[in-house]
Amino acid sequence: MADTAARPHRRQGSRRDPSIDTDVLAAARRLLIDRGYAATSIDLIATTAGVSRPAVYRRWSSKAHLVHEALFPDLGPEPPADDFAAEITRLCHGAMRMYGDAAVREAIPGLLNDLRADRKMRRLLSDRLEATARSQLAARIDGAVADGVARAGVNADTIMDVIAGGAWYAVCVRRVKDTDTAARRLSELVLRGVLA
Repeated sequence: MADTAARPHRRQGSRRDPSIDTDVLAAARRLLIDRGYAATSIDLIATTAGVSRPAVYRRWSSKAHLVHEALFPDLGPEPPADDFAAEITRLCHGAMRMYGDAAVREAIPGLLNDLRADRKMRRLLSDRLEATARSQLAARIDGAVADGVARAGVNADTIMDVIAGGAWYAVCVRRVKDTDTAARRLSELVLRGVLA
């Protein structure tokens, strides 16, 4: 019988190995760009990343979960702006950049369809990312109203919906290339409205 005490025990797919996470997320992004959402499977992601299928499922419960994390890892590197108007402008530019990302453009239709069918996963992913951004904006609006910068009754959810929807439509449907100009126009519309 071989002496197993001398050999180090390797943990296949252990959550302790962050390189597996990095490799899987990078493979998912690459495949989304090259093949699209429908043709990107967990098996293909695992093979491309050089890991086992169980290693992927130990980290992500579904393809939608994995893709969501690959596309939207966090709220972004930029800290919120101090000035309220500057923060709205930052959010508009961030949304345009996000939807301008090739992997996001390819994945959004299929991802939204999968999330619509799985209410529990939709809530989990919303809480992970979007709920935080919305609550932060709500706190900023409260401060801006108290300072007399924003009018009372402004709703954070509506502002986020306008920014996300406007950016998505501009980049993914109209295929706007000049996202800086589009973001500036969107932020002006959000901040000033349309009435003279």
